[in-house]
Amino acid sequence: MSVAHALDQPMAPARPERLSRIVLSRFLRHRPAVVSAVVILLLGLSAALAGHLGLGDPLHIQMSHRFAPPLAKGHLLGADELGRDVLSRLLHAGRISLTVGLAAMAVTVVIGAALGTVSAYFRGMVDAALQRLTDAMLSFPPIYMLLALAAFVRPSLGSMTAIIAATSWMDIARMVRGQMLSLREQEFVVGARGLGASGARIMAHHLLPNTVGIIAVAATLSVARAILLESYISFLGYGIQPPLASWGNMLNNAQSYFASAPWVAIFPGVMITLAVTSFNFLGDGLRDALDPRHVESRG
Repeated sequence: MSVAHALDQPMAPARPERLSRIVLSRFLRHRPAVVSAVVILLLGLSAALAGHLGLGDPLHIQMSHRFAPPLAKGHLLGADELGRDVLSRLLHAGRISLTVGLAAMAVTVVIGAALGTVSAYFRGMVDAALQRLTDAMLSFPPIYMLLALAAFVRPSLGSMTAIIAATSWMDIARMVRGQMLSLREQEFVVGARGLGASGARIMAHHLLPNTVGIIAVAATLSVARAILLESYISFLGYGIQPPLASWGNMLNNAQSYFASAPWVAIFPGVMITLAVTSFNFLGDGLRDALDPRHVESRG
């Protein structure tokens, strides 16, 4: 059952502290989500502290260490075609990939939530126009739109974030709109409108706070999507450019050496898989925790 449908169900009043404990208890019983949260925390910390772990400069070239295998010549995960330490590059690349994922998620949520709220509240011509725009955006495969946009802009953290966000807001907009259409007819909204509250105040103070659950789940899943899309673009050569490393362009650089030095490609692929899977499981756990009809025996 979706979070949007679950949040439509009437709930007995409860103190915020009790609700927080209930949500936390449900989340902790979702073991894959808990493990994923720990993995995400470790990935974030390792990326943030990459320059303080004594791994050396990820751009330092040592041709004498070229293609050093794992555990050889002081390289825990081996070295690449220029003798650069793979582990150091992985952790520094994590900064780029995670930053793009989180920043694109933030922009995506802001755009999607704003358009979904405006569309549902005003309805009529505004709703029709925004829904046709959403349909038009959804009709194009995201990877083609990404490549088309990436071909015309200079690759950077900012441009990658903007491109991914510009092609990813539609699902959140539809989810928020669906929730808003139900909420706008509730008594507390009708009462606020009757007391003379403006549309902007109703949307900001009455409608949006009641969509936090579905937005939190969608935001978590959109991070995974953004990391994957950045990897696609970088793998195809349109994303973050060397010598700056991201997991995607590390894969792109390693594809020619997969037969002779597979570790150069395997480890970036593992990091992408680990990050994307963890964010997806985290979103699944949040969805179950925020569902008021969650099955208590799960776990």
